[in-house]
Amino acid sequence: MASAAEQLAANLNFGAIAKADELKKRIWFTIGALIVFRLGTYVPIPGIDPQQFAQNFQQQAGGVLGLFNMFSGGAVERMAIFALNIMPYISASIIVQLLTSVIPSLEALKKEGESGRKVINQYTRYLTVVLALVQSWGIAVGLQSSSAAIDPGPFFLASTVITLTGGTLFLMWLGEQITSRGIGNGSSLIIFSGIVAHLPVTIAGALELGRTGAISPALILGVAVAAVALIYFIVFMERAQRRVLINYPKRQVGNRMYEGQTSFLPLKLNTSGVIPPIFASSLLLLPATAASFSPSNGTGWLGTVTAYLGHGTPLFIVLYAALIIFFTFFYTAVVFNPQETADNLKKHGGFIPGIRPGERTASFLDKVLTRITVIGALYLTVVCLFPEVLSSYASASLGFGGTSLLILVTVTMDTVAQIHGHLMAHQYEGLVKKAKLRGATPGRGRR
Repeated sequence: MASAAEQLAANLNFGAIAKADELKKRIWFTIGALIVFRLGTYVPIPGIDPQQFAQNFQQQAGGVLGLFNMFSGGAVERMAIFALNIMPYISASIIVQLLTSVIPSLEALKKEGESGRKVINQYTRYLTVVLALVQSWGIAVGLQSSSAAIDPGPFFLASTVITLTGGTLFLMWLGEQITSRGIGNGSSLIIFSGIVAHLPVTIAGALELGRTGAISPALILGVAVAAVALIYFIVFMERAQRRVLINYPKRQVGNRMYEGQTSFLPLKLNTSGVIPPIFASSLLLLPATAASFSPSNGTGWLGTVTAYLGHGTPLFIVLYAALIIFFTFFYTAVVFNPQETADNLKKHGGFIPGIRPGERTASFLDKVLTRITVIGALYLTVVCLFPEVLSSYASASLGFGGTSLLILVTVTMDTVAQIHGHLMAHQYEGLVKKAKLRGATPGRGRR
């Protein structure tokens, strides 16, 4: 079955897009919101010395700050008002999602439908404020201790915390506006735009390495071909799913008898998305970040750990793969509950052929999910380790990672699918209007 992207590419008609006024408004709103985000990444927070901070950042670019700088489109490097980006909101969403599976009251709210979802979203916003305050306070203290503050003191600390927290809350609101009034998921598109904005710098850096002779032009060409092949592989695996056949028996409602129905329960190979690579990268980059902030400049045991966990080292690759696999299974177990799915199927009369409803169905779904999660974990490991191995072979950082490619491809697929859905809805509305007009014409003739 063709995906939404393939259907849109096959039936792409710019005339249809031009006629879809609602879709055009959503697209322009999304573009305008992302432009506002990009402009904010160039507005520095008050009270810092840009040159001093740039020197400090170069010493810490190999740690977590470098990863967040890529997601924010360079806002961390410039210490802009959007330096925290929308990451506190995403972290709060993940934490609330984890707590929902272990706290009965939150789980009950989740089952209440739209009203419960609104309450959970409000809890997520409150937690976002807390995380943003903590992270901005840590950044303010770090800036003050690293001599990047022009006039250090309580006023600088307060203004930095308020500015960075306000920037995160504004991006959270902007992301929600994009989701409701634009196209695609707002939070994902904000991170997507940051990575895309960083791509020219990445490509220019790779070409500069080729010009200076650090890497051969043939290797650059091979990397470009490998990136295209990797994108194709990601698209194929993100679309892959295991369909479980579900049967619904005949049922009688009043005096009417309804025939039995057949449907499918789609189980994605990669249920966890891009969460495992982000978590694994953050954990492995913590020692390098701590070493860059330490007074001894990472020369003790911390420096030894940082040396062993450098990009491309055997220990880094092994731990990176192990953490990706662990977080893939862990997050999949959180977001998909086989027992809850089996209970819902039993409640609505659905059953898997040959499997008894209830506990047996839950065990069957858990078995199938475990098997496809093994494939999904191996897929994520291959995608994320391939650039690392390639960089190790080239003895130079090539500037792109599997996590970035995963985010770019998955967000693009989701946005294209939404555009296709809006086009289909517009075409359907046009057909309905034409049918009504044709039905009304004979009536007017008889009058």
